[in-house]
Amino acid sequence: MGRLFTPMTRGKKKIFAVTALFVAGVFLTLPILLSVTALASGGGGSAGGPPPEVLAAQKAAAEAAAAAGEGGEGEKEKVEMGRDVYYKTEGPAIGMPAPITADNETFYPRYNFESRVLLWVANQQHLYYGSFVLAVPIFCMCIELAGMMSKDKAMAKKYDQLAYDFIKISLTAYSLTAILGGILIFTFLTLYPAFFGYLSGIFRPVMHIYALTFVAESGVLYIYYYGWDKMREGVMKWVHLSMCVILNVIGTVLMFLANSWIAFMMSPAGVDEQGRYLGNIWHVVHTALWNPLNVHRILGNMAFGGGVVAAYAAYRFLSSNTDEERAHYDWMGYIAMSLGVAFLIPLPFAGYWLMREVYAYRQQMGITLMGGLLAWLFIIQATMIGILFLTTNYYLWQALGRMTGGERFQKYIKYLVFILVVGLLVFITPHTIVMSPAELKAMGGQQHPVLGNYGVMSAKNGGINAIIMTTILSFIWYQRGNRVPTVSWSKFGNIFMGCFFVVAQLNNIWLACYGYFIPANVRIGLSVPQVAGTLSCLLLMTPLNLAMLKGGRELGPIRWGQIPPRSQYAIIMLATAFTWMMGLMGYIRSSVRLFWHVNEVMRDNSPWAYTHTIGFAANVISFNVLFFWISIMFVFWLGTLGAKKVPVKGPVSQPVPGGASPQPATGH
Repeated sequence: MGRLFTPMTRGKKKIFAVTALFVAGVFLTLPILLSVTALASGGGGSAGGPPPEVLAAQKAAAEAAAAAGEGGEGEKEKVEMGRDVYYKTEGPAIGMPAPITADNETFYPRYNFESRVLLWVANQQHLYYGSFVLAVPIFCMCIELAGMMSKDKAMAKKYDQLAYDFIKISLTAYSLTAILGGILIFTFLTLYPAFFGYLSGIFRPVMHIYALTFVAESGVLYIYYYGWDKMREGVMKWVHLSMCVILNVIGTVLMFLANSWIAFMMSPAGVDEQGRYLGNIWHVVHTALWNPLNVHRILGNMAFGGGVVAAYAAYRFLSSNTDEERAHYDWMGYIAMSLGVAFLIPLPFAGYWLMREVYAYRQQMGITLMGGLLAWLFIIQATMIGILFLTTNYYLWQALGRMTGGERFQKYIKYLVFILVVGLLVFITPHTIVMSPAELKAMGGQQHPVLGNYGVMSAKNGGINAIIMTTILSFIWYQRGNRVPTVSWSKFGNIFMGCFFVVAQLNNIWLACYGYFIPANVRIGLSVPQVAGTLSCLLLMTPLNLAMLKGGRELGPIRWGQIPPRSQYAIIMLATAFTWMMGLMGYIRSSVRLFWHVNEVMRDNSPWAYTHTIGFAANVISFNVLFFWISIMFVFWLGTLGAKKVPVKGPVSQPVPGGASPQPATGH
């Protein structure tokens, strides 16, 4: 490939590279673009019913019978119309009604084991690996871009090798994801044939889009991986990075289509009360919960992928025998941790948006989730979120020890611990919970006379926003660990940043208290200014801090590898907690439908249509977590086979260049 460009000028190389990239992108996405036109126009095919040839035969038979009639009325058969259960628009009922199932082996085959648990495990494992392989290419894109933007050639090669190692692991995990997807489909067909037949019929117009997207993603992934050496330098390196961008776009579209199935089951649209498809596939895909679910899943996938890669680096750090290896895996874990936490910080906001839309769609669903049957699960979820942020802060505080000058922040950590603990205690306190009559009598009502006050939504928002703002402050301290601002306005900048954080925190606390004096339907709106204050700290103060540190005085190098081993155990705990929480949220999303396959459209009449106890659900979630980590460690082991170690010249204290994610500012 390099010989091809030898006689070309630099300008011609750029033109050729852009043209080649455009042509490749058009050919790879052409099937999808052609299919989207059918999607926007209503799907064309008759989803939710018999195949097109059967419908054509039925129509021909009906016309023949009408023509052969001797009555002479000549009346044309009227098309039956249906009313959309969500959009309230009318459309032709061209699909078959949702099947009315019964508790027998025809609809729910028995295999001496609870079918729902088998499907649960297959679905969760596919979700874990799908999240991982969608997140890793985004990490590769960020890391490869950081290497290309770096002026240090040694660090650029190190970044490039790190991105290559990531995508190599992802390649193995991608194959396993496809295998798990096949197992999941087989499980659906075997254990829930009627339900899967109905759902696949409804989504028939987009099935080919899903398949073509998967093929396109596979093709781009293999080109991106096997073309690494051929596109390592010059303009072709930008083409290689652009291929990663295309890979991530296709992967995101694939995830959106998969999310539409989940969203349809929770909040169906595009069908009438009988479950008949009304001819508009966009309404089926774009349900009430599709958009918030997409945002929540994207952020969750990124945080999860960062945690998994960081845990791998932590394991390699603990098992390393040389200072050079420890320095490399310490740096690798930091990069993955930074990327994961960058997406973890806005994740609670996306969760609140999702719950807000659930309440807007069906208030009873929201009550079931937050204050009824599933309320205890949300208390567990709040506890897991608190563990994630506490562990993140602990890692950052430990990481200050590898930087000269970082010890000057140690004396303030106790105050941050106080804010984190108080915020967590408020955040996990329930307002109303499910209790037995004896417990209600002992408490004197459904709410505790004292602690129940802390469970209102504004107070919970105040607690989690206080935790997030404290985490942002810890990141800013970490950025300043071995640097001192030297800009002329540094004193004013420090005062401004301090006042900004104080005002944002006071505003957060004031709104949390003000929520006690206003009605519940008004109180929920207080989340907007609370979130605005927290996001302002993230989006304004972090760039301001980096601007102040530009050209600042360096107190000393970052001593990569010289960090306590307990920091690595914190990373492993962070990844495990996030994996467990992903399993918990998947169970909550499914359980909120109660005894419905498709909410209020297709009833679940299987013998397993009940809500499991919290203990049983926790055991299955823990099994899924354990199984995933055992299998992913096998994938990591496969990735190390035949791996060639590329030595990078430079001291162990080699600094890491600044990037989009929060990092210690170091110069080159």
